[in-house]
Amino acid sequence: MTTIEVDEDEQGPWTVLSIRGELDLVTSPRIRRHVHDAVAGGRHDLVIDLSAVRFCDSSGVGVLIAARRLLRSCGGRLRLILPEAGIDGGDGHVDRVLSALGVRRLFDVYGDVPAAVVEVS
Repeated sequence: MTTIEVDEDEQGPWTVLSIRGELDLVTSPRIRRHVHDAVAGGRHDLVIDLSAVRFCDSSGVGVLIAARRLLRSCGGRLRLILPEAGIDGGDGHVDRVLSALGVRRLFDVYGDVPAAVVEVS
């Protein structure tokens, strides 16, 4: 059975969605709902932490691309947390999937949440 857990946190202007589990056809609608709920609530700066996602298929990638499109349409920002393989126990799976599909370049990618939520003056 496919499982996913999502924690939501506010860090300054950023809404951080920390995802754990498998991002696939079954669980993608839940992530899509979290993103839409954030935008509907007026939160347009979003960090999606994928460091604990152990599997991602094309529907998961589709959710990330749709989130990027939605946030750009409302003047928001999207940042992804994609640690490299071996860093903080991550296996780099999502990073490899996005790279293999040629869409990683579409995203602002950070190694961890503290780096992603820092505002540069």
